Amino acid sequence: MKNINVTLRKRTLPSGKITLYLDFFPPIYNGKTREFSRREYLGLYLVSKPKNNIDKAMNSENLHKAEMICANRLNELNKQQIYTPFEQERLRLQEIGEKSFLQYLKQTAEIKTGNNAEIWKYAIIHFEKFLKNEDILMQEIDVTIIEDFREYILKAKCLKKKDQFLAQNTALSYFNKIKATLRKAYKKGLLQTDINAAVDSIKEQESQRNFLTMEEASRLFRTPCKKEIVKRVCMFSLLTGIRYSDIAKLTWEEVQYSKSEGYYIRFKQQKTDRPVTLPISQEAFEYLGEKEAQTKRVFYDLKKWDVDRLLPIWVNDASIEKHITFHCFRHTYATLQMAAGTDIFTVSKMLGHKNIKTTQIYTKIIDEKKRETTNKISFK
Repeated sequence: MKNINVTLRKRTLPSGKITLYLDFFPPIYNGKTREFSRREYLGLYLVSKPKNNIDKAMNSENLHKAEMICANRLNELNKQQIYTPFEQERLRLQEIGEKSFLQYLKQTAEIKTGNNAEIWKYAIIHFEKFLKNEDILMQEIDVTIIEDFREYILKAKCLKKKDQFLAQNTALSYFNKIKATLRKAYKKGLLQTDINAAVDSIKEQESQRNFLTMEEASRLFRTPCKKEIVKRVCMFSLLTGIRYSDIAKLTWEEVQYSKSEGYYIRFKQQKTDRPVTLPISQEAFEYLGEKEAQTKRVFYDLKKWDVDRLLPIWVNDASIEKHITFHCFRHTYATLQMAAGTDIFTVSKMLGHKNIKTTQIYTKIIDEKKRETTNKISFK
């Protein structure tokens, strides 16, 4: 490999000062500009016509500094020529290992948006608390540290509700963000060991998913609600399975129609930040109301407080004794679809699930309902 020559040169500026710079041949790659360059200005200057001893001393000092920088740069650039390929690889790995894993974690989180960004934010806060607000380098990350963090997060307290411990599924969400960063770092060659694969995840805890039967949903539909918009958004969710966060921000621009496909909506899920195209029925479309300007929210006068306050009253008026929240309409949609024979893959796509395992919980609910029917026919 050809050596790189480094020469200290001078250039007179319009002001009369002389600037000192390094001249490289062949040109070297500049990591900041991402271009090859022959010059590196040092920010050191000489007085072209020194008038006194101070000017002379300053010239001498700056020239000496420039010569030292030139010698160091020459040594740095050509030092790799004396190393074997194995030694060069070891030096590269050493340089990578000295980078901050915590900083890399934060950089990974910066591009996240919506609810997903919030999960990343709290995952990082908990990881920093685990590290006692100290940094950790790539070369210091190992299986033991990540397993210790798993134990820590399972016993950690909520940051918002300090008197409560994190739910297991919340701890799982936070822990998975660290594992995702480990997986990314390994793929990019920043970690030499696939630590993510070596560490078991936290087991997901099955949560109670209340839903309405078809008879209960019909009864709710027939029951008057104190605010029409509350009934409209609830029925729309029952017919589509869309989350409240996505319904609240839905605009008319996202509601589309084609002769071949009918009505559908195209939007980005707030929770996952993933784009979704979802066909909707004519009945669901009618609950959207009168079409307005493209950029206007469909349910522009919707208030979460009204839903939280009036939904329990409406459910009670329909003589439904279950504890029903708005999110239960999403569970109801999935459960009724699968009970009607819609396959799990289609339901998973309609719900916008990234992993079909998330949808499989509804198959268990259907299986339980099937089991309940076994005793409905008896000759005893």
